This record gives sequence, structure tokens and C-alpha cells, in this order.
Amino acid sequence: MTDLNTFREETREWLEANCPESMRNRSFHWEDAHEVYDTDEARSWLKVMAERGWTAPMWPKEYTGGGLSREEAQVLAQEMGRIKAIPASTGMGLSMIGPTLLEVGTEEQKQRHIPKIVSGEVAWCQGYSEPGAGSDLAALQTKAIIDGDNFVINGQKIWTSGAQHADWMFALVRTDFEASKHDGISFVLLDMHQPGVTIKPISLISGSSPFCETFLDDALASREDLIGEMGKGWTVGKRLLQFERSGIGGMNGGGGKKKKPKKNDFVELAKQYTGEIDGKIADAGAREEVLNHSMLERAFTLTAQRVGEENMSGKTLGTTTSIFKLVGANLARDGAELKSKLMGTQGIGWDGEGFSGMELETTKNWLSNRAVTIYGGTNEVQMNIIAKRVLALPE
Repeated sequence: MTDLNTFREETREWLEANCPESMRNRSFHWEDAHEVYDTDEARSWLKVMAERGWTAPMWPKEYTGGGLSREEAQVLAQEMGRIKAIPASTGMGLSMIGPTLLEVGTEEQKQRHIPKIVSGEVAWCQGYSEPGAGSDLAALQTKAIIDGDNFVINGQKIWTSGAQHADWMFALVRTDFEASKHDGISFVLLDMHQPGVTIKPISLISGSSPFCETFLDDALASREDLIGEMGKGWTVGKRLLQFERSGIGGMNGGGGKKKKPKKNDFVELAKQYTGEIDGKIADAGAREEVLNHSMLERAFTLTAQRVGEENMSGKTLGTTTSIFKLVGANLARDGAELKSKLMGTQGIGWDGEGFSGMELETTKNWLSNRAVTIYGGTNEVQMNIIAKRVLALPE
């Protein structure tokens, strides 16, 4: 415990000295992450954190990670939370392909790709969904044919988050059209900066364009960047989705020091827009809705914390991540809708002087959070996984 206290003191001192003020007390939607991190101060923050391996604090030091124990990583997270510092780096490299490579990649693949993820040198995107293969992902038709030392890839991917900013893609492709639907799929990595890759951003109802269409026309992927075995990519792809769902479901960083519940934004919002009497929400209907949602949020947080504490290995869970993804996605969607509802007509504004910046942002979040129940696997997909793989119900 003394060593951990020393680590905390040293970490606190270092963060105070190195975290720029502009990287503190900020909140943003993931759709806006590229703009937030595209500044000199953000790049400086990334550089010093990456040098310590603290962009990936629990990854092994031999791949330039931090090599911290679970307890030390919790301390780091707590101290960053204390000064309200935003992560020095985010994205699919850290949350999805990095953990997958550490678990199933070859030593050469780890040495080649992991350090660039830790340093933030390379941004990643995901090539999974296709126009005819969304929830039924195994129906994908993007074809990869071996030609010497390369795969030649032809097809189209859809809803490719951040493709316009990505340097590399991890993708599921069909390498065997004679095999069964799931057995003919392989998992490959490819460079986005090549003539065979065309990216077209998709405008959403929220006003942003975080998703893209990605066209692959004789695009090349090195055979060295086949992850796992040929034709066994479905297994690798499913494991990566568990890492993704763990993050969406709020499991990342679970098991830290117990915290007091934060100030309830819903209560303050309801008081502001529906009135208050003796310090309480005046409107009985609003009071009940806030109470019900707040209890669900708190129960979810405590459950994630408990599971994190019980999972001493620190590894991402398996199919049970679908439970957290399902509940977490519904909470995010319902929470955004409740905030808009509490504001009344002020919560549905799109533009104009009659609305504050916060009110306009609430409308945007209400619209964008509808997608949380879709990306990473729809609610229906998660319920199927829970029924089959967790509860072992008959089909």
C-alpha cells in the first residue's frame, strides 16, 4: 500500500506539471474527437503521455505500453479524474484493434503496429458492415484474393466511423466463397493511403458526418497483416467486438476506488426548466422520471464496478459484455431523450438566438444517441447473444 501511495503522489505531481489546462474540464461527443485532438496542446499532451506509455497504461512495456498493474492504472485514472483531464488519445486503435493484436497477433505484428497505436501516430477505422451485411455481418461479400505477397481486395464497407481521418483499417473480408458463411471470412489490416481506397462521408440527421462509405477497388493488404488463420477471421472479429462493446457498455476502467455519486445533472436540469419547491423538483412527473433514470444509472455503475473488481485479471470479458452494451446503450439513449424532454420546447431547437449553446447541444445529443443502440451491434443482436451464449436458451 505504501508503494501505491507513493505512486499516487508521483502521478499527481506529474499530471499537475504536464497536463495542459486546455486538456482539462472538457466534454465532447466522440464524433468531434478529431477536432478536439487536432491542436498543438493536444499533441503535446499526447507526446508526454505516450512517452510514459500512459496512453495504454496496462499494455506491456515491450510494446511501449505503461506496464502498470491494475491497481496502478486505477490510481492513474483517479488522478486524471481529479483534475478532469481528458485522455491523451482515443480511438479504435486503443479500444479495439490494439487489445485484439495483443491477444491474437503474432510477435512481429505486435512490434510493428502496437507502438504506433500507443504513440498516436496511426489512427484506425473498422471495415465490418456492408450495404447487404449489417446485423447479419457474416453475409459480407467484400472479396480478398491472394496475389503473391498481398491480398487484392474489392468491395464496399458502410458506416466506417472516422474513415476520413484513419491511416489504417482492420477489416473482415471473404477469402473463400465455397466455405460456409462463417468459415470463409478472414481478418486483415490495410493501409488507407493507397489508390484503391475511396472514402465518402455520410451526413447524418444530427448534422455531423462521423460515418463513411468506403470503396475498395483492388486495394492491397499484405499477407503479413492477416490476423489469425486464413478463413478463421470470424472468431477474431467477434473477439474484437467484445472489446468494443466493453467500452460502449462502460466496462473500461471498472473496479476503481469507490466514488461518491456525482452531482445529478438531471435533477439540476429539471429544477431549471420545470421549477423547484423547497429545493426539490416541482413537477411530480418530472421528479418520478428523473428518479427512475437516476436509480438505473447508479445501479448500472455499481454493477460495472463490482464486475471490474471481481475480474482481477483485468481482461475484457466474453459474451457477457453484450449485457453491459445493451443496458448501457439504452441508458445513454434514454438519458439523452430525458434531458431534451425536461427542457420542453427549448430541448428541440436546432438553430437560432432563442436557444443557448447547451440547449442546441442537447438536441444534437438526443439525435446522435439514437445510434448507440445500433453501432457495436444492435440491441436485437445483443439480446440474441445473451439468449444463446449467456442464458443458453434453446433456439
